[in-house]
Amino acid sequence: MEHLVNPRVKKIEISGIRKFFNMVSHVEDMISFTIGQPDFPTPEHVKRAGIKAIEEDYTIYTHNAGMLELREAAAQFMKTKYAVEYDPSSEILITTGASEAIDVSLRAILSEDLEVLLPGPVYPGYEPIIQLCGAKPVHIDTRDSNFKLTAAKLKNYVTEKTRCIILPYPSNPTGVSLSEQELREIAELVKGKDIFIIADEIYSELVYSGKHVSIASMLKEQTILINGLSKSHSMTGWRIGMLFAPENIAKHILKVHQYNVSCASSISQKAALEALTEGINDADGMREEYTKRREYVAKRLKEMDVQFVYPDGAFYFFVKLPENANMSSFDFALELAHKAKVAVIPGSAFSEFGEGYFRLSYACSQEKLEIGLNRMETFIKQLKTE
Repeated sequence: MEHLVNPRVKKIEISGIRKFFNMVSHVEDMISFTIGQPDFPTPEHVKRAGIKAIEEDYTIYTHNAGMLELREAAAQFMKTKYAVEYDPSSEILITTGASEAIDVSLRAILSEDLEVLLPGPVYPGYEPIIQLCGAKPVHIDTRDSNFKLTAAKLKNYVTEKTRCIILPYPSNPTGVSLSEQELREIAELVKGKDIFIIADEIYSELVYSGKHVSIASMLKEQTILINGLSKSHSMTGWRIGMLFAPENIAKHILKVHQYNVSCASSISQKAALEALTEGINDADGMREEYTKRREYVAKRLKEMDVQFVYPDGAFYFFVKLPENANMSSFDFALELAHKAKVAVIPGSAFSEFGEGYFRLSYACSQEKLEIGLNRMETFIKQLKTE
């Protein structure tokens, strides 16, 4: 019966991140710098809110868009943190993680033969959804612009088929972000055109210097803003995302969301309410620790004499393969895993423009960073002598 499966589904593949993680995760004594899973526990007061919801039998359907009280908290969060205002009754959806927010947004705005512009390299979660919609992903090479998708680059790719530009900043896999001026130039380029911006800002609370700026503060009428609690509050498994859009767009995205999941988990929504109110600054302590780890990893990579992208946010380094590696990023990652028992993600998982690099996540303990980087250094030294 497999021949009856939707051909578009047949063509897409499991994420390169997960594929490589699954290949090496079972190996004993492996130090993993792979998936973007914060190593901090969910804050205690947030966990207690979830437990309380279960004990009080709040195991029900909520409004399709999410509890109004939670949407009000999400609106206040965006206003306080990023100076963007949304109406909680009509412009905010609580989704099953940011991933579902991406899915329902793209399905609401795309149709056959339209094009979506996105940076390359980029997180692999967008391209398959674009393809399932019958649209075409167009990756723009950002390697010569410090991995930034700038207005100067975009203007060469915008056509009458362009329906959407995806701006995921701070970036996965590079950790780079866009300045207010760079965002303003993009906003000016697309303002008034029939083009949406999907601003994936899931790492907005993990910016190390200055404040994160959202393009929604400049171009709200054309922006679908996506955020969530997975990275800011270490709530990956709670699956809570937040989608913000003008009412005339949000009402249509809500229909797709309704038929997809009905509503996000009621228990997780109660925990999210606690996170966005009493825990509005919970990310501060995590960010301080990530900053220390960033400096440590940068120091060690310099000592290994490898080139890398210095991250503005998130918790990744995008590292160029050693000059004498003479192999693909996948083969390098495979050898590193087998010979040194260190797992990283090959750059090819992030589009063809990630080839020649690997992604290293420092969302793990200092002890694991030290052990893993010691092993990596030994491996790279051995490469130089071969």
